[in-house]
Formats: sequence, structure tokens, C-alpha cells
Amino acid sequence: MRDGQNSVIYRADYQAPAYWIDTVDLCFDLDPAKTRVLNKMKLRRNADVAPQPLRLDGEELNLSRVLVNGQGTSFKIDGGQLVLENLPEGDQPFELEIFTTCAPVKNTKLMGLYVSNDSFFTQCEAEGFRRITYFLDRPDVMASYTVTLRADKARYPVLLSNGNLVDQGKLDDGRHFARWVDPFRKPSYLFALVAGQLVCREQRITSRAGKEHLLQVYVRPGDLDKTEHAMNALMDSVAWDEARFGLSLDLERFMIVATSDFNMGAMENKGLNIFNTKYVLASQATATDTDFSNIESVVGHEYFHNWTGNRVTCRDWFQLSLKEGLTVFRDQEFSQDLAGEASARAVKRIEDVRVLRTAQFPEDAGPMAHPVRPDQYLEINNFYTVTVYEKGAEVVRMMQTLVGREGFARGMTLYFERHDGHAVTCDDFAQAIADANPGSQFEQLLPQFKRWYSQAGTPRVTAVTQYDEPTGEYRLTLSQSCPPTPGQEHKEPFVIPIGLGLLAADGSELTSRMHVLTQASETLTFPGIDGEPVPSILRGFSAPVILEHAYTDAQLLTLLAHDTDPFNRWEAGQRLAVNRALAFMGQQAMPASDIRLDQPYIEAMRSILRHPTLDSAFKELVLTLPAETYLGEQLQEVDPQRVHAVREAMRQQLAQQLQADWQCAFETNSDTGGYVPDPVSCGRRALAGMALTHLCLAARSGAHSAGPGQPDVWPGKAYQRFKDAANMTDRFNALSALVISGNELAAPALQKFHALFKDEPLVLDKWFALQAGQPDRGGNVLPAVKQLMNHPDFNIRNPNRARSVIFSYCSANPGAFHRPDAAGYVFWSERVLELDPINPQVAARLARALDRWKKLVEPLRSAAREAIARVAAKPDLSNDVREVVTRALAD
Repeated sequence: MRDGQNSVIYRADYQAPAYWIDTVDLCFDLDPAKTRVLNKMKLRRNADVAPQPLRLDGEELNLSRVLVNGQGTSFKIDGGQLVLENLPEGDQPFELEIFTTCAPVKNTKLMGLYVSNDSFFTQCEAEGFRRITYFLDRPDVMASYTVTLRADKARYPVLLSNGNLVDQGKLDDGRHFARWVDPFRKPSYLFALVAGQLVCREQRITSRAGKEHLLQVYVRPGDLDKTEHAMNALMDSVAWDEARFGLSLDLERFMIVATSDFNMGAMENKGLNIFNTKYVLASQATATDTDFSNIESVVGHEYFHNWTGNRVTCRDWFQLSLKEGLTVFRDQEFSQDLAGEASARAVKRIEDVRVLRTAQFPEDAGPMAHPVRPDQYLEINNFYTVTVYEKGAEVVRMMQTLVGREGFARGMTLYFERHDGHAVTCDDFAQAIADANPGSQFEQLLPQFKRWYSQAGTPRVTAVTQYDEPTGEYRLTLSQSCPPTPGQEHKEPFVIPIGLGLLAADGSELTSRMHVLTQASETLTFPGIDGEPVPSILRGFSAPVILEHAYTDAQLLTLLAHDTDPFNRWEAGQRLAVNRALAFMGQQAMPASDIRLDQPYIEAMRSILRHPTLDSAFKELVLTLPAETYLGEQLQEVDPQRVHAVREAMRQQLAQQLQADWQCAFETNSDTGGYVPDPVSCGRRALAGMALTHLCLAARSGAHSAGPGQPDVWPGKAYQRFKDAANMTDRFNALSALVISGNELAAPALQKFHALFKDEPLVLDKWFALQAGQPDRGGNVLPAVKQLMNHPDFNIRNPNRARSVIFSYCSANPGAFHRPDAAGYVFWSERVLELDPINPQVAARLARALDRWKKLVEPLRSAAREAIARVAAKPDLSNDVREVVTRALAD
């Protein structure tokens, strides 16, 4: 599929491998400077493919020996591949032995075998295994692995690999070995090894099937006390998958290992999951509620991959969403089920949709737009995207919507009956869901539904209503369209399930149903309606689309106050805020300081804050203004600084106008008792933190809560709460309130925070990120970011630390990044070029910070293009970065 290192790969060119690898016996002599890898394989020709040479992928390897059936053989190196032509003919298996060496300590890309904090780790997805040994490094080649690890026992007392430990013992010269056998065939991207000074938390469990299993979480010494939550999440994941889908743990043991140097969040290697420490380590003193929630979600995600990704894997990398979209859906369902009550489930759903709309919708509208199942790529690492993951999850969710929860479970069962142990496609999964539900609407619509996999872009659904008062007939016309995306000018209609409800003027619900939109336009008729109703459209965010409807303020206020669907209740509040923000942005001559929010909107927000039964977490979501990036996407041309100024002015107005209510919210929610990261307690801490921020903002404006003429007490209260907090959530919320409000107490608080947590890398990441992401006041953030990069604790080679500073500024702080003098763009280009030779994956992610440069107003647009062109002009860019900047510059 690849002709040379810099060519585009096309899905349409897929060909089955010319050879199968049945067994792999790997022996590692681990040494940081020179690790020796002996690879013994049994191969056979694929009888369905015409005879051809064997081409094995390899990268940065030193080749010492190649034997076929124990004998030396001729070979050549062609474009990084090891090519063997004189191989045994016929369909009989033959043995291939390859001996190579590599230098893990020099591997800054963190792909393949590398060293972190004097321990060995691997990351092989997507194409890292070729940096360990020559191999058919593609997901449809599945083999059985036996792995022997040998190393110095004092330096590397723990030796781990996939599967079950079958033997271990001493060797000469203070060395030892461990032999692992994985009983399940797997592709090379699921291989893993770990060796180092590690300690572990263990838990034995008995599954519903009556089998005993050993669960282990390995971390560096000193971090063991932060692993209880991850272990609990793992136990919950095992129990949930068995209860919900009948999928049991299939190994004697399941291991999680944490490392601080990792490109991704975590990796689902069979039975040996390797995690970024960010998604394992948590204690109430060092981790926020968000951290606890993310750990639960990511542990669940990687464990669920054991079946959706490992037992059944991808035929090729174009099918990445087969495992990722499905598994994101599963981890979202897991978190919702664990949340329990309806309000907590709704909060989780809103949080997931917010990620989709602020990250994936812009991707759909930008130069890197691609279908959930892409048709081409230059570098597969660039397609680990929110489209493949989050939008892919929404596609799976629509399947469940169309066949029902029980029907979806039947489809999952059939999927594993058909494909367990195989590498398959997105079409195979969709077909299993359809075949398990014969006669269903989904089965009938399957060919059209699969356009969600093949067409890029976010569909737009336009709703137009008409009410005939004399007859009481209400008409709702739904039309769909999808804008052109790179390589796809025309789009056929999608299958779009749309949750619908009608509310009376007093807020009572008149009707609720699910309509499946399949045509370009359809009209629904509701007879016998007494008085024009308020439509509640796209309930539960039933499809990943943009809904366009000319809601009046009165209608939105009715939905905000009365809708029984929590998502649309939240969405009404968001629309009210967006409408006001866009109106303010349209008044270019109006200084942001003159912005005044209208009283109906203020009173609507006040009613939410004061509502006696609404969940605190839901209140916090409603009162959070839409993100700057989301607001920018609603505009034809974007001035990010104007967007920032308007949003900040609106937040300042809410702070001032609702000051007494914020004070009440803080006092009501600030004491949650002993720390528990459950939904109710987390919601109360979130609302208390939001209230404290707004009270500090009100103090900044000169509105004194302590009474006329008295100094405001809230920054001082925030500083005291920062010092006295019994958990990281409350402490960091107080610190954030001081930094966001620009109060003079922020500086001593930041100093104290660093002193308290200087030995906690993950906590320092928060410290760095807060400063790089703070509101820009007079262009002060970029100088602060440059200063942070000179801090002794900053290390650009660590992905977490690089993201905490550089990404927090370039990707998450648009008001500060898009400077009129273009200095932010110069900084961006310098950092992309600096990171690329160190870690191309991290550099490519940073390169995407300017994806939407064409929407910028002049002169920002020209300056951004110049910065992108500056990066693109570098001759020796990685494929990762080159693909991003080339597509960004394309017309």
C-alpha cells in the first residue's frame, strides 16, 4: 500500500498480505544503549495472493543476521524495508530468524522501544513495532507471541509482556529472565513490554463466569498510594462489560503500567495496558474531580478494547474507528451507567457533546476534514482524531438509537460470534448490527446509513415551523445538507435520527417521539394542537449535526425553564448566550467595556442558579458560556481577540449582576464533607468553584459584596480557601479564580502552589497550563509562556509538559495566541520546528493549532499563512507535520 516513505496511502488500494505470520518468538536482551532482539517467526505464503517477495517493515534498526530455515539467505534493504526473494515455494510454513539491535535511550519519538526514567516501555500503535524488529507491521497480520525478556535484575527487577507469565528465573552475572505467552493471536501493534523499578497494587477478583483473575497496577516507587482509584475503575470495568455485554476477562491477569513519557493517553496492548501517568495516578491532594473522572473513563476505554479492538481488530488503519469509535461509545455508556441517576447521566452526555462540538465540528470544517473512515493518509498518526473517536462514537450511538439497547446488544453478540480472532472492517460491524435485528428500520436503511462512514463534514439540519391557528395544525419541515469538504464537493443525504418534543406555552409537554430523517427535506404534521407550541428538536443530541432553527428568545426561555430533555434545556441556555455574543461582536464600534446583558437573560441565569431541584453540576454547565472556539465557528470571519473580549465582558456582567446569587451558591456548595469523587459532590465543588471565580471577577470590577465603600473580601477568601483546601479540586479552583480575575494575590498563590507540589509532575502540569491559558491582559501571556519555557521544571521532550505550556497557549488560548503583531504565530512555528525532530507526533498535534487560519480576519489571516508556509518550507519535515501543513495551505 506504500510506495516509498512519502507517498499517500489509499483505502481503495488495500491488498491482503502476501504472507501470514503464525507464530513469533521474541527474545530481548535489554540494554538502554544497545538492546538485542532475536525474532524467530513461522511464516507461510498467502495462497490467495500471487507469489511475490517478502517485504518486512523496519525503522532505525541495526541488522545483524537473517536466516531462513536455519540457513543464511540473500536479502536487500529497500526504502526501509527488508526484502527477501529466495524463500521456500509452496504453502508449507518456513522459519525466519532475524537478529537486530536498537538504542532505546536515544528514542525521543516514544514509538517502538524506549527508555523513560531508567525503565523500558513500548508504544507500537500504529507503526511502532517496526522500530523493534523487522516485521509485517500491519493490523491484519495476527500471530501468537512468546516473549522472553532478559535484563539486569538490580536495575530491572520487573519484566512484563503480553499474556500469561509461564517461566522466570536467574541468569548469570546478576541477570534474570521472564517468559510470557499470549494465548490469543494479535497484530503487532498490540505487542508490549515493560522493564524497570516498579511497584504494584494487586487485586484478585472472581468473574461472573466463576473464573479467578489477578489485576495489577504498576507504578514508580512512591506513587502506589495514588493507584486505588485506577484499580477500582478497572474492577468496575470488568464487572460492567460482563453485565452489559456478556464479555468476560479472558486472561489469567490484567496489568496496567503508568509512565510519565507517553504520546497518548493510554494503550490497550493485550493484557498489558501502558498508560500515561495522567490517567492512572490520583489522590484527593493531587488530582481534581476531572482527573478522577478521566481516569475512570480511560481505564474503562482501554479495558473495553480487550474485546472491541483486540479480540476483533482492524483489517487496515482506515478502519480505525471500528475499534476507537465503538470503544469510545462503550466508555461513555460505562461512565453514564456508573453515574447512576438521570441528572448525572445527562451531565455526562452534555460534557461529551461539548467536546464534540468544540473540537470535532471545527475539524469537520477545516483542511484536515476526513470521514469517520478515511480514504487516504500520508501519516496514520494524524488520523487519531476527534472525528475517528468522538464522531465515530456518535455513529455507533445512532445505531443503538435505531435498534434499541437490547437490539444493539444482540448485534454485539453476533459481531463476536462472526469475527472473534479476525481483522475486519467498519462495514462488518454495521452488518452484524443489522443482521441481528432483521426487519428493523436500521436494516432497511443500512446502505444509506453507512454514508456516515464515507462522507466527511457536519450535516446541517434546518427546521422551519408553521402553525395554522384555525385548524390547530402544526407543521415542522426538516431539511438536511452538508457543506463541501476537501475531496468531497457533493454529499448524499444521511440517515439522521432526530429526537422531537413539543411544549405548550406553559411548558407542559404535548408530545415526544423519534423521527428518522432520510430525505433532503421532510415535513411532519401534528394535528389538534391548541396554541402554537415550542419545538424541542434534536433531544439528547440524537445525531452529530448542527441544528439551525430561528428560535425566539421567548421559546428558548421556555425550553430553559421547562424542557424535560436535559440536553435541550442546556442547549437553550447556550443558544441564548450565543445569540447575545454574536450580536455584540457585530457591533464592532462598541468597546467590550460597554457591553450590557439584557435583563431577561440575566433573570434566566438567576433562575437557574436559584432553582431548588436542579443538580449543581447541571447548573454549572448551563452557566458556563460557550467556548471562544465554538463562538468563532459561528462567524464567517473571526477576530479571536474580539471574541475573547466579548466573552470576557459577558462573564464580567454575569459576575456583577448575579453577585448575591453567586455568594449564595458558593456558601451552599462549598462544603462537601469528606472527599468523594461521586457525581453529586463533584457537581457541588464545580459550582462552588465557578461561583468563587465570578465573585473574584466582580471584585475586579469594583462591585463590592461587603457593602458600599468597603474593600471586597472575595479575593482574600479565595486565597484563604486555596491555602486551607482539603482536596486538589477546591485548591485549584481557588487558584484559578485568582489567576483568571487577575488579582494581585495570584502571584503569591502560584509561588506557594509550586512550592507545595514541586515534586508532583502531574500537579506541576496544571500549574504550567493555568498560567499559559490565562486571560490575556495587554499581551502579557506570550512573555509569560516564554518565561515558563525557561523554568527549571520545563522539559520539552516530555509530552505532558510540552502540552501543558505550548498547547495551552497555542491551542487553548485563542485570545492570547492570535496577537495583532503575529508574535504568537512566530512562536508557534518555532515550537513546531523544534518539536518535529524530537517527537513528530507531538509536533503534528501542535501544527493543527492553525487549522482554521482561513477564517481569520486580515491581517491575521496573512500572518498565519506566512507562519504555516515557514514550517512547510523546511526540507526535512516528518510526514506527520508535512501532511498537516500541506493540507492547511491547500486551496
